[in-house]
Amino acid sequence: MRFEKKIGPLIELNYGNFTPAEKGIADFFLQNTELMDFSAKNIAKRLFTSEATLSRFAQKCGFDGYRQFIYSYREGLRQEKDSQVGGESRHILETYQELLNKSYALVDESQIKRVSKLIAEKRRILVYGKGSSGFAAEELRMRLMRLGVDIESITDSHIMTMSSAIVNEDALAIGITVSGKTNEVVRSVKTAKSKGASTAIISSVHLREWDAYCDEVLPLPTKEKLVLGKLISPQFPVLVLCDLLFTNVLQYDRMNKEALHELTLSELNMIAPTDKII
Repeated sequence: MRFEKKIGPLIELNYGNFTPAEKGIADFFLQNTELMDFSAKNIAKRLFTSEATLSRFAQKCGFDGYRQFIYSYREGLRQEKDSQVGGESRHILETYQELLNKSYALVDESQIKRVSKLIAEKRRILVYGKGSSGFAAEELRMRLMRLGVDIESITDSHIMTMSSAIVNEDALAIGITVSGKTNEVVRSVKTAKSKGASTAIISSVHLREWDAYCDEVLPLPTKEKLVLGKLISPQFPVLVLCDLLFTNVLQYDRMNKEALHELTLSELNMIAPTDKII
């Protein structure tokens, strides 16, 4: 299966950093499904904006300019038109496929390696999350614990506050907030940074204010109302990212980590011999 880099997730990731005029441009490109004359002159006239604003918008999305942006955008539209099908079941499957495509577009391999290195080397890992993000934090804890990582998942707001206040430079604090609006999680990451811990946030948005106290912002793909779990589980894109981190953490001292992983599975199966532990 071939994955193509698409523009939508890049627009969504940076949406919170756009000016009102740039948000109008973003809304147009996110909602549009038709191929048309995408020249800067025509789009500027259509959206009652300037060509300079289009250029700044494209640069905030990570492109050199509007021309490079629109080339990738047009290619994405063509691919979508070739794959449109109907059916409710297929709609759900295509939503998963869309999120996988967006994950591919957003993943930064060097960033995954940096965060995985921190997980492997720090003496203590704290993962903060609430609601569905809390469930994902629990899954990450279970996965990494089997590799010998000293990791704790925290879903209670009060414990988040207390734990973040007593960390030091030997710790890594990871906050998971799909919406970017879980204040307890963001505040705990900020506090942990002030105490000397390394920090990371996993989110579908990237607010520039986070850069002051967050070493890494790991981007998640999103879809309208995904946070509400209306169509599919909002944990899905987080779990994809967790698998990427797990695989990379495994590369550090791989032989011993694989042996420990097998040992933990064996112990779990001895406790519950009638249940298959996966």
